Amino acid sequence: MFKKMFGKKEVSIVAPLNGELVPLEEVPDPVFNQKMMGDGIAIKPADGKVCAPADGKIIQIPETKHAIGLRTADGVEILIHIGLETVSLKGEGFTVKTEVGKQVTAGDALLEFDLEYVRENASDTVTPIVITNGKESGKHFSISEEKECQAGETVIISYK
Repeated sequence: MFKKMFGKKEVSIVAPLNGELVPLEEVPDPVFNQKMMGDGIAIKPADGKVCAPADGKIIQIPETKHAIGLRTADGVEILIHIGLETVSLKGEGFTVKTEVGKQVTAGDALLEFDLEYVRENASDTVTPIVITNGKESGKHFSISEEKECQAGETVIISYK
């Protein structure tokens, strides 16, 4: 039996924030710019609203509320990490709008954060969006070359 390899539907991951898109290689943190956690893209946020980048299930929200993890139905794991060195804020300035185990649809509100507070108290507001299991997934990912993005609308990563 042969598996049908052509005709696979392309899946889109949309921007979880409004802002300016930045290549992951330009994020001033080696964990992200050296892709230790996986490949992806980053956003310099224009505001503090974060929405689901794809349909899926929330799999991780640290106590510090500075990040959120989501798994799509086909197993792709997406990490949204708000700013750099934000774990040290201990949740201050972050309000979670969902919970672990919840099914979400692309565009659903996930969390909000005080952009000015993060700007003043963390090392950077740049927000990496990383596919943490890309190599293991067996999927081919394409990263957007757009410069600006609208939350819930602009496709930032696609895959087959």
